[in-house]
Amino acid sequence: MNNLKHAFGRLISGIRWLGLAASLGLAGQASAGDYDGSPQVAEFIGQMTRDYGFAGEQLVGLFQQAQRKQAILDAISKPAERVKPWKEYRPIFITDARISKGVDFWNQNAEALARAEKEYGVPAQIIVAIIGVETFYGGNTGSWRGIDALSTLCFDYPPRAPFFCQQLRELLLLTREEQVDPLSLKGSYAGAMGLPQFMPGSFRAYAVDFDGDGHINIWSNPTDAIGSVASYFKRHGWTAGAPVVSRAQVKGDQVDSGLTDGLDPVKNVGELRTLGWTSSDVLSDDIPVTAFRFDGAEGDEYWMGLPNFYTITRYNRSAMYAMAVYQLSEQLLAKRSGQ
Repeated sequence: MNNLKHAFGRLISGIRWLGLAASLGLAGQASAGDYDGSPQVAEFIGQMTRDYGFAGEQLVGLFQQAQRKQAILDAISKPAERVKPWKEYRPIFITDARISKGVDFWNQNAEALARAEKEYGVPAQIIVAIIGVETFYGGNTGSWRGIDALSTLCFDYPPRAPFFCQQLRELLLLTREEQVDPLSLKGSYAGAMGLPQFMPGSFRAYAVDFDGDGHINIWSNPTDAIGSVASYFKRHGWTAGAPVVSRAQVKGDQVDSGLTDGLDPVKNVGELRTLGWTSSDVLSDDIPVTAFRFDGAEGDEYWMGLPNFYTITRYNRSAMYAMAVYQLSEQLLAKRSGQ
């Protein structure tokens, strides 16, 4: 019975999306676009019609309006910038303007943040910091049409085509589910969207209708964005009330052998202690940690990233990103508490 209900619901959703597509003029486009006649696109459309119940003519019309963006290919293909040390990276995100704007955002959305903290166990300051680091609280969410960005990267960027083709599928599915114009959604050149910069796959897996209006809107609805960030963190293992990081004091000639290769917490506090790592925080020996060293403004900084720190890295696979989010969150809490 549940499978029948699910299939019927998907059918109704598909019919509604087709009606929306037709009303937007996606069917029967006469002009040829960048992807008109592309064998890759034809194969993709065939998969979407076969596996997900989309109508081929509507997708043909949609992709006639999709545009190949050379600037996106240039951006994603350019050599990686020099990795900034922590002493240069931190000042990008820990600024008076980002703290002040974050407190304003917190005050304006205090009810939703309090409810998210209660329901998901994720502190309000962490949620605000994520949105602050990602888009300056919605001030910079990206101006690329999602259909253009993901079509370009799916069909014209072979090194990561499987990932971006999957995200293109997810984009079409979410527009059908949310009944939105598939040409209207905008985001980063890589397809990340809204205040929290969710990829379409993350949207479908973790985003929530936190204000209960029947739709999930992370583009212009801070309440849904707040609930969605909290949902993501909870689903990735955030533990309410647990610490995030611990500054370590180190001594001896085995210290650097304790550093983690990558972000996975493959060592624990006890193992690090035997290598010369100590902390003023009370930590059980069996706590798994990601151990890292930053080149700070006043010299080397050794840190133990605890399980909640690892959860932040699941949002963006970078220890410096996770530390920037955490330290911004602490500044936001201190600033707001002192008001």
